This record gives sequence, C-alpha cells and structure tokens, in this order.
Amino acid sequence: MAGKSIYWYDFETFGKDAKRGRASQFAGIRTDEDLNIIGEPLLLYCKPSPDFLPEPMACYITGILPQKAAAEGLCEREFIERILAEFSEPGTCVAGYNSLRFDDEMTRQLLYRNFHDPYEREYKNGNSRWDLIDVVRLCAGVRPDGINWPLREDGSRSFRLDQLTVANGIEHGAAHDALADVIATIEMAKLLRKAQPKLYDYAYGLRSKAAVRAQFDLVTHKPVLFVSMAFPARQGCLSFVMPLCPHPTNNNAIIACDLRVDPAHWLSLSAEELATRLYKRRSELPEGEDTVPLHVIATNKCPVIAPIGVLDEALAAHYGLDNAIWKRHFEVIQAAVDAAATVTAAFGRASEGAAETDPDFMIYSGFFGDADKKLMQTVRRSAPADLGRLDIPFRDPRLKEMLFRYRARNYPETLTDDESKQWQTFCLARVNDRHARENYAAGLAEARGRGGDEVESLLDSLNAYVDSLGVEHN
Repeated sequence: MAGKSIYWYDFETFGKDAKRGRASQFAGIRTDEDLNIIGEPLLLYCKPSPDFLPEPMACYITGILPQKAAAEGLCEREFIERILAEFSEPGTCVAGYNSLRFDDEMTRQLLYRNFHDPYEREYKNGNSRWDLIDVVRLCAGVRPDGINWPLREDGSRSFRLDQLTVANGIEHGAAHDALADVIATIEMAKLLRKAQPKLYDYAYGLRSKAAVRAQFDLVTHKPVLFVSMAFPARQGCLSFVMPLCPHPTNNNAIIACDLRVDPAHWLSLSAEELATRLYKRRSELPEGEDTVPLHVIATNKCPVIAPIGVLDEALAAHYGLDNAIWKRHFEVIQAAVDAAATVTAAFGRASEGAAETDPDFMIYSGFFGDADKKLMQTVRRSAPADLGRLDIPFRDPRLKEMLFRYRARNYPETLTDDESKQWQTFCLARVNDRHARENYAAGLAEARGRGGDEVESLLDSLNAYVDSLGVEHN
C-alpha cells in the first residue's frame, strides 16, 4: 500500500489486565492521514484457550461470551497474524483510544506469546503508533472551544469515549463493540482536527521520539506542560513539569518532577530512601510518608508534551497552577545541585515489583538474541504437525516452555497423550488458582448486581463455560 495511513483499532477482551488478560474481539479500519476511510473494516474473534477464567464484568460489558468467540474465532496465532499484517503495512501509524496503555500492551503480549518480535511493528518501515485520548485531554485543557465536554458528578470533564460521542452527536452504535468503538474514535479525531487543527497536527507529530525529545532541555531544565491521566481530571489532567535527567536504565525515558507539588519533602531524601517510595501508591506507604511527584515520561509512547505558553495564566490558575508557587518550586529544585544525581541513583535502584517467573508474562525480562529470533522464525514457518518433532536449541530459557504452550493453545490436536495430560494439568492449576477463583466470584457478584433477566442468562452461559474447564467449587 503506497503512502502514509492510520490504522485505527480496538480490542475487546475477557479481562481488564492487558498483561494477563486475553483478547475476545478485534476491529480495525484504515484511513488516510486526512481521516478518509480506505479499505474494508476488519473484524475478528479470538478462540479462548482453557487456561484462564474470563472476567464476568468483561463479558457483561462487551456481551461477548467465550462460547461465541470459540465458535466464530481464530486460534490466537492466526488472530495476531491477521492483525500484524495490517499493522506492518509500510507507512502505517497504528492508533486508538487509550490504546497505548491497553490495546498496544495487549498486542505486544499476543505477539510475544506467538513467537513474533513484540516491538518491530511499532517503528520499522516508517511505522509509528499514536493514541487519541491524551490529545483529547490536551484539547480540553488548553483549547476547549469547538467541542462539547461532558461533565462528571464533581464537575470535571469526562474523557470516556461513549460520553464524548453522545455530547457531540457522534453515532456510536453499541459502545464496547470493537468496530463501533473504532468508528467512534475516527469521528472523534475528525471533530478534534476540525475544531483545533494546529493542536491536532502538533500532537500527531509527537509520534516521533525526536519530536518529543526536542521539547526537553536537560541543561536548563526548562519546564514543559505534560498531559497525563496521572493528574486528576479536576486539575485538567495536566501540570507543569521540570525535566530532571534521563532514566538510568531506559534510554527511551526522561524523569520529570511535578512543579505543582512542594519538592521539599523529597529533596531531603537520600537515593535509598527515595527508591523505596517510587512506584508506590499512598496507601502502600507508611503513615506520614508521601508519594514522590516524579514521573517517567516515555519518549516512545507519544507523550503529550507542549511549551508552557500554550496554557494561559487564567486557565493555569483554574487547574491549580499558581504562577508564583510553581516557579518557586522550580527555583528550589534548581538550587538543589544534587537533585538530578539523587533521582538518577534512586531510579537505578528501584524495582517496579517482584520479578516475574512465568514465561507467559516475562515479555519485559530481556530481549531475545539474534540466534533465538531466527529459531522463532522457524517456529512460525513450521507446519503445526511438525512442531512437536522440532528439536530447537533455544538459548533463552523462556522459549522451551513457551513453545509447548504455543502448540497447546493453537494446535492441541498435535499433542501426544502425555503432552495432553501435561497441558490439562497446567490448565486446571491455572483456573483453580485461589486468586483466579476469588476474582471470578467477585466479578460474578458485581455483574449480578446489575440485575435483569438478560444479565442472568448471560452469566448462566458463562458459568456453564467455566464449569466445562474443570473449575472446582467449594
């Protein structure tokens, strides 16, 4: 396909965790950069494998039962390969609504489990990715004219796609249907581009890491406007931040400090003390300790960064950004000559959590080497019946078990009797895990609380599927 295009997409899933959940439905539509639809929509279902419990609330919200996905869907390997073919067209920008935080992560996990490079499609052949949601937040925060903004109960703006479409007279069909959500996202992009064309074009340019990096000055530490869900909606989902230093272990990240918050409490901490507070919620800290207002801004995730001048003083004050206060905070940090070094050391020590040990979820436990990548290509090119006969000398310890699960999920008919028993044992352990069953029971109660005969019928069907997996009931 010649020229540049945008491939808009959305997943519906059997769970809210993009890392551990599974896809139920995919929809995608290609447009040119002027947002005219080119090509036919793609709608796919994915067959569920028997090693996980669907979340009842996910099925309630989407209306997609595992039985429907099993009857109409592709196996996971074929599902992700159809998607990858679209994403990999040269010159494609893959975009969605909240896609960077959820759908792109789901895509990476699917690619990883099915022996594809999880990242190449994001940057090779002139390709990129983008997310409309923070562009919408930027528009609401600094250039709200031309769009109707629905409000939450607390008076802050809502950025839910289904509420934005209603407020702006955009046809949305069935919300939480993947194809309807994709069409609604395209229409929202059109509205945004029409209402604020310069803002839209600027934000679209932030797909480039170079364009993002150009906004940061790590010599003068000049403040910038940062738009993120990390900031409450009542504060416009934005703040002025001070870029402090590059991330010590992630070449694609900058560490910045929120200038809305008094820095005194964290500037007094040692690197060791600071490290213990990173990646923790206030509820996880001892009484009297505060979270630290430091943000990791990933330059390869299209962060919405802009010069502070785009936010006029009156709007800044409305969002709690008092000029005198944030400037004083900036001066205090500037005067702390060891601040950047301390932050660098703290992030070098900090861990985001316990190390993952299950190969299914170890995507971020290191890149595969070139030799293993060639062997992974062999796996993808092999006929299903031949996979069990392959003696592949993988170097990465994750891959041997991953190959067994890949065969079992996609081609269970190729397993030997012993392998089938091994897979059944694995699946039973997964679905009978105490936390899995507790989460399922809690989700079932929440969905039942919504009431109605239709809900009961859906949940009865879901329970029948779960019973067929061999879930033990206490």
